[in-house]
Amino acid sequence: MDGALVERARKGDADAFDELARQRIDSVYRTALGILGNPGDAHDATQEALISAWQQLPSLRDTDRFDGWLHRIAVNAAKMVARRRHGLREIRLTEPAGGAAGGDQPSASAFDRAFERLPVEQRAMLIDHHLDGRSLREMADRMAIPEGTLKSRLFAARQALNRALRELDQ
Repeated sequence: MDGALVERARKGDADAFDELARQRIDSVYRTALGILGNPGDAHDATQEALISAWQQLPSLRDTDRFDGWLHRIAVNAAKMVARRRHGLREIRLTEPAGGAAGGDQPSASAFDRAFERLPVEQRAMLIDHHLDGRSLREMADRMAIPEGTLKSRLFAARQALNRALRELDQ
């Protein structure tokens, strides 16, 4: 991470912020898409997150925490888009099954329904780790929390998803 670039952007350098945004826009979009499940809404949330980040950047105290700070802004932007819609749409993390699901795996639609029951923060955490492949250390740094706290929250998110899947199976 280029701390000098963040510092220049923090001081009002639009070109520096543009470079930061270009480097991180895909990650912000994936987070929003995972939460919202709709490309148009994810695009709106991404734009709102980047605008908000530009506006709030002068208040960022620790430039080394830029990625975690931006991630929190992206999650909040997705929440705002969801609130404006008065509820979250179905989120597809997997392709719909063409028929009966094989083995002990839940069907894609059952998984999606269970996933949409989770709070937005848990969805974002599961997406970051399991879909985007972020390490626990990277996630803890981004969220500015101890790795042990992150592990506990991630475990709770997995447990909540398992409970939701069991409830749907009954």
